[in-house]
Amino acid sequence: MAFGYVIVQVDVKDQETFEAYRAQVPATIAQYGGEYLVRGGKFEKLEGAEPLGRMVALKFPSYEQAKAWYHSEEYKGPKELRQSCSVANAILVEGVD
Repeated sequence: MAFGYVIVQVDVKDQETFEAYRAQVPATIAQYGGEYLVRGGKFEKLEGAEPLGRMVALKFPSYEQAKAWYHSEEYKGPKELRQSCSVANAILVEGVD
């Protein structure tokens, strides 16, 4: 079974609220078998549109597990908090078997 990946670009508008979000999210990710591969850090544009200010990549045991996490009750509150303090592009990608 192929892994599922959630890749997010985030432009944080309110850092204090975003920090509250960051404190809540790791437990929800772990509950669905996910882990951080990228959480901030240095990056540079190589091609295409200008990326938003922060990058995050998550790995889950499957595409279905990643999707379940994103739409879960456990992530609902933190997701609303993030959406209130930032603008994001998020995609769900199936990995290679």
